[in-house]
Amino acid sequence: MFYDLGFTIMANRHLSRILAMQSLYEWDFRNSMEDKEAIAKVLDYNREEFASELDDKGFVNEIIDGVKKNIKDLNEVIVKYAPEWPLEQITIIDRNILRIGIYEMRYSANIPAKVAINEAIELAKNFGGESSGKFVNGVLGAIYKDMLDAGEIKEIDKEKKDEKVKENKNSDNELKN
Repeated sequence: MFYDLGFTIMANRHLSRILAMQSLYEWDFRNSMEDKEAIAKVLDYNREEFASELDDKGFVNEIIDGVKKNIKDLNEVIVKYAPEWPLEQITIIDRNILRIGIYEMRYSANIPAKVAINEAIELAKNFGGESSGKFVNGVLGAIYKDMLDAGEIKEIDKEKKDEKVKENKNSDNELKN
């Protein structure tokens, strides 16, 4: 039987993001943002109910803990990059997808920014409203552009860029031969 470990890791991470998003949604919906322990109960329930077999090596906890720890900064970034939308007027689902995306783009050392953006867009398309994907894409795209302009590039993004340059040079050399 063919078993693609890379695909399994990607699928587990995608499922982990869904689980984190669902848990953050409920945490936010119940107005329990101040109760940092409440989300642990929500996550335990959601994990048991929807993903009891998930072995994500702590990835969902990393996301939730990161969002909790940086909630103030994440909210400020959302307000800055979505000025037409007061934070309370952004749908709960979109608000929490943005929090996850911004957290992964800015703080998660092992997630490339473009992966964070793509994953957030997919979550928005699958769980948000009709225009959620475009909204999330616009906000995260603007943040990413400003990060690049400011030279705020994570090591993993530098590594990915270096790999791409190397691949392009190899392709050019193959064409010349």
